[in-house]
Amino acid sequence: MVRAILFVLDSFGIGGAPDAQAYQDLGADTLGHIAEFCAAGAAEREGVRSGPLHLPNMSMLGLLEAARLASGRLPPGMAQPDRLTGLYGAATEISAGKDTPSGHWELAGTPVLFDWGYFPAEGDAFPPALVEAICREGAVPGILGNCHASGTEIIARLGEEHMRSGKPICYTSTDSVFQIAAHEETFGLERLLELCRTVRRLLDEANIGRVIARPFLGTSPSTFARTGNRRDFSVLPPEPTLLDRLSEAGGQVHAVGKIADIFAHQGIGRMIKANGNEALFDASLTAIREAEDGDLVFTNFVDFDQLYGHRRDVAGYAAALEAFDRRLPELDPLLRPGDLVILTADHGCDPTWRGTDHTRERVPVLAFGPRLSPRPLGHLQGFAAVGETIAAHLGLRPGPHGRSFL
Repeated sequence: MVRAILFVLDSFGIGGAPDAQAYQDLGADTLGHIAEFCAAGAAEREGVRSGPLHLPNMSMLGLLEAARLASGRLPPGMAQPDRLTGLYGAATEISAGKDTPSGHWELAGTPVLFDWGYFPAEGDAFPPALVEAICREGAVPGILGNCHASGTEIIARLGEEHMRSGKPICYTSTDSVFQIAAHEETFGLERLLELCRTVRRLLDEANIGRVIARPFLGTSPSTFARTGNRRDFSVLPPEPTLLDRLSEAGGQVHAVGKIADIFAHQGIGRMIKANGNEALFDASLTAIREAEDGDLVFTNFVDFDQLYGHRRDVAGYAAALEAFDRRLPELDPLLRPGDLVILTADHGCDPTWRGTDHTRERVPVLAFGPRLSPRPLGHLQGFAAVGETIAAHLGLRPGPHGRSFL
């Protein structure tokens, strides 16, 4: 009996990307800087966490050694484990960009070897012809924002005007993305999702990676809060991914969290929605219990990126990592003799870095299972090694990019 479990800790980079300077991210190191802040006592949160970053389970799997491979240093203040129990390495992305689709598609064996479309950082982000088409075909009286922005900041700034005017809040970032924030009650969730579908269609020729629905609730800047009804409307991957190969072979992909959205629902056998890392972990455990021989359980843990990385919340990120690490032993009694588990990430989002965007970094690759013996994997050129390892483990035909490390 063989199954595979792939957990993506969204944005959990470990520094050291060789092309970081091209992205203005030279020196970014999500894990290293979080550990440094924790060791210095600068990431305390009363009643939640204090002291050095404590990740004993991932450290035993080889996280600290993977970080040393990536950045040339051990994360400051973190305790070295007595022994290692996993396969560990550091993967370097070959896809263009530092966004979610590129990272996930490459993890699934399909790197992005083309350039995404982007919106300008200065002046209006969206061209007048696009805004006119959105208003006409989306039946809205206009848009607010039209700029690069942090999602929480722009909702606080424009949320009340949006509720009065009915104009959706539209913004972007350094990623290839068009984001639309709207109030779930005054604007309507279904109306927001339909507007996003319209914008998705209008942007296909511009090669924009995602249109994201950002619904929120509340009555004032102090009470506005985004809800768990986010939806990502992605373009299709440029070629078949691991998910397609698995589905064609008769296996099932249990897509937990936003995985189905990231892959435009292609190659997905079962979609399981959950809101927040704790609920995502619970849903993953249920999926593992129910997964059959030849299946893949594929989960994105979005809170690291959405709640802490983008918001530059070092203490929150540290606490979320420690909470995730504490739950890892819950996997052990659910694993069957032939199972393979891989923990990795899709990009970085260093909460100590300037701005609020993703950071170009290497990512950890930590693999374990009942029949696997610990060993170093070294530097993995391309995230596709993860997908090809899962393909080989499940007996699938190999893809054209990357190769298995088993």
